[in-house]
Formats: sequence, C-alpha cells, structure tokens
Amino acid sequence: MRITVEGVNEGQPIPGPFAFAVPDPKEHMSLSDNRNPKVVWDGVPEGTRGFALLVVDPDAPTDASDVNQDGKTVPADLPRADFYHWVLVDIPADVRQIDEGEDADGVVPRGKEIGQTAKGIRGANDYTDFLAGDPDMKGVYGGYDGPCPPWNDEIIHHYHFEVHALDVESLGLEGEFDGNDVRQAMAGHVLASARVTGTYTLNPDLR
Repeated sequence: MRITVEGVNEGQPIPGPFAFAVPDPKEHMSLSDNRNPKVVWDGVPEGTRGFALLVVDPDAPTDASDVNQDGKTVPADLPRADFYHWVLVDIPADVRQIDEGEDADGVVPRGKEIGQTAKGIRGANDYTDFLAGDPDMKGVYGGYDGPCPPWNDEIIHHYHFEVHALDVESLGLEGEFDGNDVRQAMAGHVLASARVTGTYTLNPDLR
C-alpha cells in the first residue's frame, strides 16, 4: 500500500500553505492558509472495507510552561507526546484520495464541525485541547488543522500522514472522538498502512 501527499516529501519541510501558522519576524508567527494537502493512496489489499486517515506530530511538548515565551526555549530533552492534526474515519472503501483544500481551507476560529462529511467522519483534532484556554479560539476542532509547533522549540517537529486500510466499514466512533480513540478502535482491524513524514518548525534558528 502506498500514500502520496502532494507537496510533502519524506523528511522534507511541509509547505507553509498547509500549516496553521507561518513564521512572522515581528510577531514570531502569524496564521497561514491552513489548507489540507492532497492525499492519494493505492495498492489497497483485498478485503478492505474502509479507511482511516490520521496526521500526528509525535514531538509535542508534554509541558507547556515555556511554550511561545519570550526569553525561553522548549528544551530538546523535554518528554514529547502525540498531537493529532487530522482525524478522519469510516472513509468508504472506494475512496482513493482527498483533494487539496477539501477538508480544510483556512483557519476557522472555534474549529470546523466534527461528524459526517462526504468522505468519512471527522473526529476532533488536538487543537481542541490546545486552544481551550483562548476565549477567541476555544472550541471543538474537527478535520484537518496544520502544523503550528512552538516558535521557541529547540527541535524540528515531524508530521506523520497515515492511511490505514481496515477490514470494517465503520469503527463505531461517535461524537468528540480523538486520535487515541481511533488507535484503540483500529486494533485488530488493520490490513495495511502507509505513511509519509514531513517536518515543520517556526523557530527561525532551525529554518
């Protein structure tokens, strides 16, 4: 099974239009186009009855005390955790691509709706928790929202674009489910998987 993410090459920087934020020399960062890239997959195994699509950053800081604070950095040796940027499940078995901008085209304050779309069911990405303390941005963030790592992080973040072929049409997930819920529900149902990893940083010292 193969996955192609147009504009995202293995181990290379993700283009700014696919990010939630881009570097800004005056404000450290500013909001970007936040468009989902085109994702195409093929080489699907026999018996596939549906797909799940995930985008996850395994480099998210576990302690946000120093995140985006002037005069401080997020240390490279800080323990890291997964941050899900795209959660889409119950993709029909005959679907082989999601076009650029089809799921996300711009930053939507308070988030895009979760639930049924033309190509699957949106879960909640982790901006839901990350922005919960911002009165102007808090909400449930469904579908794709792109990279926005701390601008003072000492490491470059990695973003895994994953598609999983499943032996079930539905994972039975409803409501405000997240990437971790998808991982648990997929267990024992994955026939094949494919992944492409891009990178991103807002730290001017790492660009």
